[in-house]
Amino acid sequence: MPRYALLIEYDGAGFVGWQRQATGPSVQQAMEEAAASLAGGAVPEIIAAGRTDAGVHAEGQVAHLDLDRTLEPDRLAEALNFHLGQARIAVRAAARVPDAFHARFSAKGRAYRYAILNRRARPALASGRVWHVKHALDLDAMRDAARHLIGRHDFTSFRAAACQAASAVKTLDRLEILREGETILVIAEARSFLHHQVRNIVGTLKLVGEGRLSPDDMPRILAARDRSAAGPTAPAEGLTLTAIRYDPDPFA
Repeated sequence: MPRYALLIEYDGAGFVGWQRQATGPSVQQAMEEAAASLAGGAVPEIIAAGRTDAGVHAEGQVAHLDLDRTLEPDRLAEALNFHLGQARIAVRAAARVPDAFHARFSAKGRAYRYAILNRRARPALASGRVWHVKHALDLDAMRDAARHLIGRHDFTSFRAAACQAASAVKTLDRLEILREGETILVIAEARSFLHHQVRNIVGTLKLVGEGRLSPDDMPRILAARDRSAAGPTAPAEGLTLTAIRYDPDPFA
């Protein structure tokens, strides 16, 4: 059976996340039901590189599926988009890949972007895509704090209680804070992340930006290895999965 990689974007609002759940519609369910139309009604399993949570968006999610028929990648993408109907999901590209390719386990890196709208007025156009923070945040302090988190650390303090990862030790390759007009962007890149790691980091950086924590508190928070030592979990709607890295890139 030929295997295909899919490059997918979606609006996380209205979905319970990527993974199928009994509690509501998921991105995986919508994708698999669309693919069933190409597989004689049988529902193929579609496996993603990252199981995004409810409300989290994606610009560069990658998944793979096996079909019992051979299709040109462009035709596959077009057919899936047709059968997705009005779902706020789009297959940006498809590629034929070797049988050994696995969307999750073949990934060499993942990138996320978190958006904070930092102004008094509530969002209208960006509603559902940003965390609205009214009070001005100190970007220099947030950047100083972020530097303490780059590299290999035990991130237990930034790990969700439900996280199933075998180890809390991760290497954070990039944690950059940018400003674009009234929006603050937190860019995070690593080979892999713990459950809620990015959102918990952003929630903590917000406290630094407000002056409620100091940048020098970051080593203490890391050393505590205690979720209660860090800040709150930032809302899901500000987070977007922007890219999954592979070598070679199946879509190059």
